[in-house]
Parts: sequence; structure tokens; C-alpha cells
Amino acid sequence: MVFRKLLACLMAVGALSGCASMQSAMQPVQPWEKDQLAKEEMQLVPDRTEEFFDSRVYFSREAAFGGKGVGGGGCGCN
Repeated sequence: MVFRKLLACLMAVGALSGCASMQSAMQPVQPWEKDQLAKEEMQLVPDRTEEFFDSRVYFSREAAFGGKGVGGGGCGCN
């Protein structure tokens, strides 16, 4: 029983030290290295205006539920 606990602790320490040593090998990605992902249309929300109106329509439709995490119901008594 003690052997298993010791082995588990040693494996955990080994795994964590391996992760720590990989941290120094990682370098931040430069904007020109992102290639296609750096394009504006590849972002999660490429058009802020469209996202604003979509969320507004979604909120008004789901007002009885609460929309995007806003308290209150569809009555407007937040």
C-alpha cells in the first residue's frame, strides 16, 4: 500500500516537472506566424455589428428565459 502511494507521488512529481520543463520551450506565436488564423474573417466574431444585432434579437426572443445571463424575466423588471 505504501509502495503504491510512493509510486503515485513519484509519477505525479515526474509529470509536473515534465510540464514545467516544456513551459520554457514554448514561445509566443508572432502575428505573421498565425497565417490564416490572423485574418479578420477567421475570428470568432468577424463582424461586431452583426453580432450586436444577433444578440439583441436572441435576447428579445429569450427574454422570458433571461437571455445572456441577465437576471429578470420578459417583463423588464430587472
